[in-house]
Amino acid sequence: MLDQFGRRIEYLRISITDRCNFRCQYCMPVEGLPWLPKQDILRYEEITEIVRQLAPLGLKRLRLTGGEPTIRPELASLVRQLKAIEGIEDIALSTNGVKLPQMSAELAAAGLDRVNISADSLRPDRVAQIARRDLGFDLVTAAQAAQDAGIGPIKINVVVMRGINDDEVADFAQLTREHPWHVRFIELMPVGELRELTWEHVVPSAEVFARVQALGELQPDGGPARGNGPAVYHRFTGAPGTIGLITPMTHTYCSTCNRVRLTADGRLRTCLFGDHEVPLRDALRRGERLEPLFVKALAEKPKEHELLQMRVGGLRALSEVGG
Repeated sequence: MLDQFGRRIEYLRISITDRCNFRCQYCMPVEGLPWLPKQDILRYEEITEIVRQLAPLGLKRLRLTGGEPTIRPELASLVRQLKAIEGIEDIALSTNGVKLPQMSAELAAAGLDRVNISADSLRPDRVAQIARRDLGFDLVTAAQAAQDAGIGPIKINVVVMRGINDDEVADFAQLTREHPWHVRFIELMPVGELRELTWEHVVPSAEVFARVQALGELQPDGGPARGNGPAVYHRFTGAPGTIGLITPMTHTYCSTCNRVRLTADGRLRTCLFGDHEVPLRDALRRGERLEPLFVKALAEKPKEHELLQMRVGGLRALSEVGG
C-alpha cells in the first residue's frame, strides 16, 4: 500500500467514538460538541469488516482512539475481533487512562498490545483544571495497572502548554528514571475553534529538551521496540524509560507518514490536518468492496499537512479524529 509519494501505509488509527469524559483545553470546547447520532457510528462488526478488507492490502497496525475509547461499552470484544484478523500484528490504544485500573486486565486478555496515556499533569487539582472534569485520575496508578497486565510498551503523552503545565516537565521526565515508561512531550497544536490556546502557549521542543538536559546526562535512544512513531528519543544514563519529543509545530515528519485515520462515522482521513477524506461507511453498508476506495484515497493523500498555516481540514477540535 503505497501512496502517490511512495510512502508505505500500514497503520490505521480508528476512532470508535466521538465522545469523551474529559473536556481538555487543547482538544474539545468546554461545552463539548454536537455528538454524532448513534446510527451514524460504525458498529464493531463494521469496523472489523473494514480492517478485514484492508489487511490483505498491507495493513498491519491498528490504534483505537476516540474521543475516549474506553467509554464505549464492550471495548474488549472489539479488540478480540480485530486481533483475530490475519495480518494484523499490533493493536494499540490511546486513552486518557481514567478507566485503565479497571480495564487493563480484560483488554490485555483480549489481545491489546500497547497503550498511550494522555496525561498533562501529575497534580490532581491541575488534571481537573486542564480536563475540566474531576474524575480522580492518577497517572502512575493507571500506567502501573497497564504494566501489571502485561501491556507494553507504555507511552505517556504530555502536551506542554506555557503557563499551564510547563513547570511539570522535570517531574514527568523523572518518571523515566523510576519506571520503564516512555514519556513523550508534544508541542501544543492550537487548532480548530480552540482559540483560548494560541501560539503564546506553545513551548518549542528545543526548550523542553533544554529543561530535561538540566536534570542529567542524556543519550540518544531508539525508543520503544514497537510503535516509536514520529518521536525523537533520549534516555537518562541507566534509566529504564525514555524521553521523547514530538514536534508538529517546529518540525514536520510528513515525509515518513505511514498512517491514515478512520473517523467514528466511517470517513477515511488521509491526513490529520488535511481536507481530504473518503467515505467508507455507506459503501460498506451497501455491500461494496472497499479496496477501490482505499486505493483511490492513497493516490490522493497529500504530501504534507498545513497546520503551520493554521489550516486544519475543517476540524473543530482534535477530539473529532482522536489525535
